[in-house]
Amino acid sequence: MIIETENLTKRYKRYKKQEGLAGSIKGLFHREYEEKIAVADFDICVKEGEFVGLIGPNGAGKTTLVKMLTGIIAPTSGRIQVMGFYPNKLENAFKQQYAVVMGQKSQLFFELTAEDTLKLFKEIYRIPENEYKRDKEFFVDLFQVQELMNVQVRTLSLGERMKLELMASLLHNPKILFLDEPTIGLDAVASKQIRTFLKDVNESRGTTILLTSHYMEDIKVLCKRSIVVNHGRKIYDGDTDLLFERYQKSKRMTIYFEHSAEPDVPEYCRVLEKTDDKLVLETSKQNVEKVLESYIGHYPIRDIGIEDEDIGSVVERIYKGV
Repeated sequence: MIIETENLTKRYKRYKKQEGLAGSIKGLFHREYEEKIAVADFDICVKEGEFVGLIGPNGAGKTTLVKMLTGIIAPTSGRIQVMGFYPNKLENAFKQQYAVVMGQKSQLFFELTAEDTLKLFKEIYRIPENEYKRDKEFFVDLFQVQELMNVQVRTLSLGERMKLELMASLLHNPKILFLDEPTIGLDAVASKQIRTFLKDVNESRGTTILLTSHYMEDIKVLCKRSIVVNHGRKIYDGDTDLLFERYQKSKRMTIYFEHSAEPDVPEYCRVLEKTDDKLVLETSKQNVEKVLESYIGHYPIRDIGIEDEDIGSVVERIYKGV
């Protein structure tokens, strides 16, 4: 296993300040603390080359877990090993074998050009010249960013900067890539390009990737395995498709009529939208066939569309565990 934890736990003590000036003065002499459990008894095993999604609501403990796996913070208790190392020792041999990309925190130098930024990372990781040229060409071609290499980082768009973040992080060919919301704030085109890039890196280079994201499209497209975290605890660990199949309980059906119609609505359906020649219904997956039978042949239908339930509803259900 390239990542392995057992009963991994992280507790924080938070100062409870009383309101107002009197509370501030009182806090100088007597402080009250409350304990916050960010991660509790967390077991995880990740094989080399896996692409794992880590999902959960804000405050669930995802980022704390990533920080422990990368050695940024030490666990309170439990066992942890990443590539055979205890992360919090922060040995150079360990730090040279992983990379972290956070969508809300940049590691780039904004005054440098993209070309100079990559050269800087080359020196930091002591990458041989031939390897650097080969890998730089690979990433530049994969992202199609030749025209950006001599442009200052500060002038790049958000999507262009994220591409450079990934290129800089992967230049030293790490064994593990930790991603925390890499597509946050990106438009649909840039997000798709990032997903294509990550999938290629995982498959062609065998890089193990642990991805945290609130965008379920990222998880569904990239991660065969998902881990759901809530209140610091693992509530699901398994196949991503099975996860969504388990919690995706409804279908959205759009029926277009040839002309104005007043169709009956079955009692097991919920009307989402209704116009003269259009009807949008929500029903359980089990009732889709019954809905089709109740309309086809009984009304002049121009077209029927069947879609999965809104992803936001599914995610909310996953987090609640219902």
